[in-house]
Amino acid sequence: MSAVQPLLGCIADDFTGATDLANNLVRAGMRTVQIIGVPEDEAAAVDADAIVVALKSRTIAPADAVAQSLTALRWLQAQGVQQVYFKYCSTFDSTPEGNIGPVTDALLDALSDLPQGGFTIACPAFPENQRTVFKGHLFVGDQLLSDSGMRSHPLTPMTDANLVRVLQMQTKHKVGLVAYDVVAQGARAIRERFAVLQAEGVRIAVVDAVSNADLMHIGAALQGMPLVTAGSGVAIGLSQNWPAIEPGGAGARAGKLPPATGLRAVVSGSCSQATNAQVLHFKRSGRPSFAVDPMAIAAGDDVVGEALAWAAQHVSDGPVLVYATAESAAVKDVQAQLGVARAGEMVEQALSCIALGLVERGVRQLVVAGGETSGAAVRELDVRQMSIGPQIDPGVPWTAVQSPACAGETLHVALKSGNFGSTDFFTKAFDRLEAA
Repeated sequence: MSAVQPLLGCIADDFTGATDLANNLVRAGMRTVQIIGVPEDEAAAVDADAIVVALKSRTIAPADAVAQSLTALRWLQAQGVQQVYFKYCSTFDSTPEGNIGPVTDALLDALSDLPQGGFTIACPAFPENQRTVFKGHLFVGDQLLSDSGMRSHPLTPMTDANLVRVLQMQTKHKVGLVAYDVVAQGARAIRERFAVLQAEGVRIAVVDAVSNADLMHIGAALQGMPLVTAGSGVAIGLSQNWPAIEPGGAGARAGKLPPATGLRAVVSGSCSQATNAQVLHFKRSGRPSFAVDPMAIAAGDDVVGEALAWAAQHVSDGPVLVYATAESAAVKDVQAQLGVARAGEMVEQALSCIALGLVERGVRQLVVAGGETSGAAVRELDVRQMSIGPQIDPGVPWTAVQSPACAGETLHVALKSGNFGSTDFFTKAFDRLEAA
């Protein structure tokens, strides 16, 4: 058993989402360890207040996502955690088949015998990143989710902003709503609404939130609830339920990473509007960039070798960018020719091999953009655990990791969700690390 038994056990459905959640937990004062995949040793002890298990389950088959999530749950239960947190994207990325609903159902059923175990919430709100929920509808900034760039997402297009309706299509349980007028009254009113919904047969409640104050109210209302499902925002309010946690104390300590050294690079696979803008900003700043062509990969060209040879000529002068990021029309054209699954897998594999090659050639500061790309890159680098460091933008911290490709040196990695970060993120990230 660990020196300090973990209080919170988290299951994240992709790697960028895991670091996003870990970042918010550290900011809330919880000593947090992020683990890549489920450790094979169930008896392995983790000395932390919170553990985040990073899976790559967002877009795989629902049955596989459920199986992976239940395996993670069993490992976290062996650690003795008091509460389980299923973390998904703040844009509720999913399809009518899942995977948010099926995984929630499986976890809810597995924990239903515990006190308060027959009920949970769904709340992707993250106001600091312009994700809010009002009257059960998810907004991205001032737009409904269904009017945002997520409408054209190549894997999980979100064409409906009504979360009650979206989630009800995916789950076997009745879905209800805790509206803003209740949330604004505080934790007691929220808990009372929970009780009313449960009496009506509801087992999953979508909860409104438009500010951090709302997240704090929600966090207090979740005390003792075995399962929480949410984006990363709700995490900022959970630590108040454990008096031993000192808000901010652990955050300052965890933000200290080893000094950054080595060469700098960005590998980008996300095709979100935010990442497209970040790629364009980097290119317009005059910095070197290399575009990965999916059709060239399909034709058998040595795209990985070409990218690494190009990088070798430029990386010593500052950060370089290797990207497959493209506008939605171009992505759909490639998918039409190659198939959605094949196109995605080829690009992920190529970018992850490029990331590995860059690190083998001396890159020690690496930004990876996109959840699927980040997952593939971290696995290619054989990273097992991440120390969470300073925040670059809301939801995106620097981390320190060890990889066999680094010959014993520390590798600093930032895993950026496609939708996160300011337009100048790719340049600002390295300045932030240098100043830490």
